Amino acid sequence: MANILVVDDEMGIRELLSEILSDEGHAIQLAENAQQAREARAQGAPDLVLLDIWMPDTDGVTLLKEWQRDGLLTMPVIMMSGHATIDTAVEATRIGALNFLEKPIALQKLLKAVQAGLTRAQETVRAPALAQRPVVVAQPEESAASGFVQPTASAAIAVRGGATVAGADNHMFNLSFDLPLREARDAFERMYFEHHLGREGGSMTRVAEKTGLERTHLYRKLKQLGVEPGKLAKKGA
Repeated sequence: MANILVVDDEMGIRELLSEILSDEGHAIQLAENAQQAREARAQGAPDLVLLDIWMPDTDGVTLLKEWQRDGLLTMPVIMMSGHATIDTAVEATRIGALNFLEKPIALQKLLKAVQAGLTRAQETVRAPALAQRPVVVAQPEESAASGFVQPTASAAIAVRGGATVAGADNHMFNLSFDLPLREARDAFERMYFEHHLGREGGSMTRVAEKTGLERTHLYRKLKQLGVEPGKLAKKGA
């Protein structure tokens, strides 16, 4: 089951897509304009977004640009329109949209595009965007010669092309600045949640309190990032 956000100012379109995708076993969020879509995205990235281009307040392409600019385009987005030109579709794809569907949307095209988008999202989560294993840190005697200082817990050291961050139990993580913004964001979030899960012994209740997230959102976010709380709980025990 995936969490899919449908953004369209036409109630009939929202209801139709919601019914079709719910029958496929997905959880559906609905937004009738760009502002509601922003609010939904602020609660956490959905697994997929179906975004209408022509809306009364802010059009879909402008909203797509906002998400891309702010580093929020971390999920596949499929654009929809019954009036868009080829140039508009090309522009949306250039910005970061995964696909474009022309209204009225044929059922098989919709399901095929949604499945392709969800597959892309899963591949992104599984991608080795971050070397998550502990890395060797220079010992104090080596630090004096090299000019580096051994970090303490919660410290971050900028290195050429990236950063080294200390997590729970002083485990060190490498984050490359050469990654695309979307992958770097996912990598950091993965580090962030693994750090707190390690500190709290895998307690989802305490991690939810620490991170300021609802438990349901937390579970969804961990699943999206490929973080397994059970394994981290065993490490923290």
